[in-house]
Amino acid sequence: MASIRSGSSSGYSRICIEATDSPSHAASGGPRPYMPRLIERPTLIQSAGNKPKQIEEYAGRVNSGHGGVSVARMVSPEGWAEPGQRPEFEEITLVLRGVLRVEHERGSLDVRAGQAVVAHPGEWVRYSSPEPGGAEYVAVCTPAFTPQAVHRDAH
Repeated sequence: MASIRSGSSSGYSRICIEATDSPSHAASGGPRPYMPRLIERPTLIQSAGNKPKQIEEYAGRVNSGHGGVSVARMVSPEGWAEPGQRPEFEEITLVLRGVLRVEHERGSLDVRAGQAVVAHPGEWVRYSSPEPGGAEYVAVCTPAFTPQAVHRDAH
């Protein structure tokens, strides 16, 4: 159960959703006063592919214990490519710099800085950074990324 309340501050609307069926809510007789949690640094994750790629997980199973979502910043060098995959999770990727090529069963997309792409669960995709300078991007996976749920192609 959730309750929704809205308020306005400086002309902007804000909607807050409070969980009313959580153990902390029931035990205390009201909403638990949460506060923001600082994630001081990411955890470096080993990458797949033909060249080393930097993966910094900020939120996810490894760095923050989040099972429902993972957020990682990635930096891939020019010419990097990973094996194709058919993940069980949705992956939303925002390109910050360069070009990320996303191959799929019907073709390919070049996702440029300032653009994003959504890969749906069960959809085959293969990521690469073909252009000079490589690419920098942020990937958000729901539920969180796991090696067991990515289902990479056999080499």
